[in-house]
Amino acid sequence: MPPEVSRIEFAPRPVQRIRVAAYARVSSGKDAMLHSLSAQVSQYSQMIQSNPGWEYAGVYADEAKTGTRQDSREQFNRLLEDCRAGKIGLIITKSISRFARNTVTLLSVIRELKALGVDVFFEEQKLHTLSADGELMISILGSYAQEESLSASENQKWRIRKNFSEGKPWDATILGYRVKDGQYVIEPDEAAIVRRIYSMYLEGRGMQAICNILNGEGVETRFSRSWHISSVRHILSNPTYTGNLILQKTFRADHLTKKKQKNVGQLPRYEITEAHEPIVSQETFDRVQEIRQARAARFTKPEKCYTARYLYSGLIVCACCGAHYRRKVTHTGPVWMCATYNKVGKKGCQSKAIPETVLQTLLPSVEGVEQIRAENGNRLVIRFKDGNETRLKWRDRSRAESWTPEMKEQARQRAKRQLVAHTTHPKE
Repeated sequence: MPPEVSRIEFAPRPVQRIRVAAYARVSSGKDAMLHSLSAQVSQYSQMIQSNPGWEYAGVYADEAKTGTRQDSREQFNRLLEDCRAGKIGLIITKSISRFARNTVTLLSVIRELKALGVDVFFEEQKLHTLSADGELMISILGSYAQEESLSASENQKWRIRKNFSEGKPWDATILGYRVKDGQYVIEPDEAAIVRRIYSMYLEGRGMQAICNILNGEGVETRFSRSWHISSVRHILSNPTYTGNLILQKTFRADHLTKKKQKNVGQLPRYEITEAHEPIVSQETFDRVQEIRQARAARFTKPEKCYTARYLYSGLIVCACCGAHYRRKVTHTGPVWMCATYNKVGKKGCQSKAIPETVLQTLLPSVEGVEQIRAENGNRLVIRFKDGNETRLKWRDRSRAESWTPEMKEQARQRAKRQLVAHTTHPKE
């Protein structure tokens, strides 16, 4: 008899789907560009999800980001991180120039992805990076993309410099002005804020004090943000408010790094007087610059002072807001104060300043100290490097203790004058 043959049925092996993602980018924030980006995202989502052999891994899209700098593209970097984590097997993108315009960056990323086993498909060039001739073609095409970027950058520079030579303003974001027909036109409400900032500075208020006043009143910057020292400084140092223009103060030498450099003679500077209506007079502006220079000279310390640290520097931490304490010299002597309180006052932090004499009495040495936590109720928690903690409490100085010899002398003279006045003109 012939041997009996049994038929064995095997379950079909499941098809392993490839995790596919797409990358899209536009280099401008204009409405047309953003509409194009939205269309790309929808198209890629539908394309990937309609392929039965693919598993949708998302669409990564960067808005108004340059392709020459990788560090500025958040979604592109997130895409790379997900590839390194093994979450993606295939990337689809429109073209090499959308992926990167810098040849060095392009090849570096492609080689890393190739080592990870991740394929990139460029639709326009119909090119897979994992193919045999992929890297050679990408190197050639990437060079073309980089040259195209250089050409576009040079055209943009030519247009900007032409506008400079014609006296057209470049900064359309300046507080107090709007650009109409290539000229600055005053925006009255914002101009009033600018004049007030100049006025407060001339009255003796510092930049932080001006910020505190404006923020406390709910006054916002041009783009509805809070005021900071840098924004006040920019207004106080900008000669545009005098009606004059200084153009091409900075420039970008490299279209790849796009780092801004100060123009100190490398390129022509254009100075146009009486280019538009001023918000502040030239005299007011010059007076503010004199005060700024005088204050800078008064508070600038010798170079060696910046490297020296005080005994408690970097050790005291505010228990209220987490900021570090800093040393400040007041009329009653040196104190240690929370940085937040020093900057915005009680509105930002309810901590108290600690007289340096108190710290010197309680903690004359900081050897082995890891941190000093300043708590409400005049309590200090000293944490040592060995893990142990000590709690100390200090008392506020009396009013008499906080008076300087000058203050005491002034009080004596005032009391003496009051006594003479009372003796000369006694009450009836």
